[in-house]
Amino acid sequence: MTLSYLDAVILGIVEGLTEFLPVSSTGHLTITEKLLGLPIDDPGVTAYTAVIQLGAILATLLYFRKDIVRLLMAWADGLRSAEARAHHDYQLAWAVIVGSIPVGIVGFAAKDLIGGPLRSLWVVAGALILWSAVMYLAETRHAALAKRGEERGEGEVTLKDGLIIGLVQCASLVPGVSRSGATISAGLFRGIDRLTATRLSFFMAIPALTAAGLFEMVSETDHLRLLGVGQMAVGVVVSFAVAYASIAWLLKFVSTNKITAFVWYRVVLGIVLLVVLSAGWMSAS
Repeated sequence: MTLSYLDAVILGIVEGLTEFLPVSSTGHLTITEKLLGLPIDDPGVTAYTAVIQLGAILATLLYFRKDIVRLLMAWADGLRSAEARAHHDYQLAWAVIVGSIPVGIVGFAAKDLIGGPLRSLWVVAGALILWSAVMYLAETRHAALAKRGEERGEGEVTLKDGLIIGLVQCASLVPGVSRSGATISAGLFRGIDRLTATRLSFFMAIPALTAAGLFEMVSETDHLRLLGVGQMAVGVVVSFAVAYASIAWLLKFVSTNKITAFVWYRVVLGIVLLVVLSAGWMSAS
């Protein structure tokens, strides 16, 4: 099976738009692949979905390049100096590192489940609706903490915050949950302000998505070659450009708006998908 260049462009746009918004990029890619007539349980298609995430990661690296260098230098300095270990950037760097580990372990252990049964559109529809409730509760909890003056900023993020957010990030392996929706919600539950929680979500995306994309590129080389190397390159480039714009927009949006703004879209999409599947207008796999 060969992927057309039009398909590659469409999938790249969908990936770039939805990777960092709390609406589930995997869920949207699965729906889009189905509408394009692609076999969503095909190993090559599943691998392609992971590989074009590299474009979004490149956008993240470019957008946050100064922050990344700052955290890496703080982490390296902290390894050499006890005085440097007291700096909040050192703590933040460790929070990101520790928070990135659980999803890698679970993702590798459950690879067949994630790429197989969980790719069902029934799962996507259910996860879109059910995780919306978690996002709503997260904002409710955050509002209560902020009202009591217990909201924390980037300089107050702890190693425990990173671990808990990282564990919750594992839920995003279920298509329809959303990696950013999971990590931002966890941050809000922990009393971290919305902008900081969103930035943390971006930082934790870098190791998680890079590892997933490179693993699929290496392990599914033959399947990806059948889809087309040029098409894969186009998907990565398009996702990079769209994701960069998406990052800038989301950071501006969350500075003045709640993530519950995305809840209604998720619920409506989930309900529409359930109706379409129940009516037999589209197969779930």
